[in-house]
Amino acid sequence: MPTSSTVHSDEHLIEVPRGLKGVVVAETELGYVRGAEGFYHYRQYSAVDLAKERSIEDVWLLLFDGELPSRERGAAFAHEIRSLRTLPEPVVSALPLIAAGSASPLDGLRTALSLAGSARGFRPLMDLTMDERRADALYAAAVTPVLLTSLYRLMRGHQPIPPHADLDYAANYLYMLTGVEPEPKIARAIEQYLISTIDHGFNASTFTARVIASTGADLAACLVGAIGSLSGPLHGGAPSRALDTIDAIGTPDRIDAWITEHVDNGERIMGFGHAIYRTEDPRSRMLREIAETFGGERVDLAVQVERRVVELLAELKPGRELYTNVEFYAGVVMELCGLPRAMFTPTFASSRVIGWCANVLEQSRDTKIIRPSARYIGPPPPAPIPARD
Repeated sequence: MPTSSTVHSDEHLIEVPRGLKGVVVAETELGYVRGAEGFYHYRQYSAVDLAKERSIEDVWLLLFDGELPSRERGAAFAHEIRSLRTLPEPVVSALPLIAAGSASPLDGLRTALSLAGSARGFRPLMDLTMDERRADALYAAAVTPVLLTSLYRLMRGHQPIPPHADLDYAANYLYMLTGVEPEPKIARAIEQYLISTIDHGFNASTFTARVIASTGADLAACLVGAIGSLSGPLHGGAPSRALDTIDAIGTPDRIDAWITEHVDNGERIMGFGHAIYRTEDPRSRMLREIAETFGGERVDLAVQVERRVVELLAELKPGRELYTNVEFYAGVVMELCGLPRAMFTPTFASSRVIGWCANVLEQSRDTKIIRPSARYIGPPPPAPIPARD
């Protein structure tokens, strides 16, 4: 602990846990994660139930406007979103250069989305009406899948595929990626995954977006900051890494030896454990059910790996309550649906942009800047300035 001499006497600091774990930093109407119960919700509805029963456009409207739409209103909103997918010419012209200079579609998205916001005329949130903020948010979330799929294709030497005027969000996303209209079962599986990942409490990227929004910055700045946070492997970068674990294990008879070796070496088992959940991640449960509808050796192996690894972790790390998180079966489902691993985290980001935008809209109603303090633990000041040699 630092001594009292390291803290000014006029500061009133409150000690909080590292990483702000358990600290309430804001009030929200958007949703909540009840980790001990293995449950989370968007507004008053179970997020998993929404994923099973509604479209992504319906859930999008719920988070933005507070109500689930009627069939007619939902169809009108889906049509509105389709009309916002066109990229400004400066963005279209710049995308090949952005793709050439980016390591991944997610890296490129930071530049492309910032440029799209500038070309669209985004202004500081504090200078806009709520309707103008909402319009910016709709546009940003609508063009994100277009940017991601365009960047992916350009990075592989292919031309971007324009949005399909008759396809809704999930089916259009897959179409822009492959050029082929997806089978309804595949489009629906991806849509359910996207719905399940739109929002998930005050995670690192959502909190980042809200901190930037609290400064009154424009929406693109909020989203670019959130994307940077999401790019970290401990946040959104795990679906492909979880699938790598299944690949490395290969067969059920190798599970015990592989897991034991990696745990003994102090390595993280990707796809297992969560900062909030102390029981099975409800998103993982739903995605496992989706994967089982496809069936096959890959799914069978994943289920066996999950069950045995949970047992092993209970033995090797007693009291830790480590279960599969969303990334484990997310990778399996996306692979089954034909998505390349390079697009796993970008796909996650494409839906999370909707949640970030909803959080930014909510935060923009609060005029108080988020400005926490840090405890200084360096050498006691003021120290004399040493003379130059």
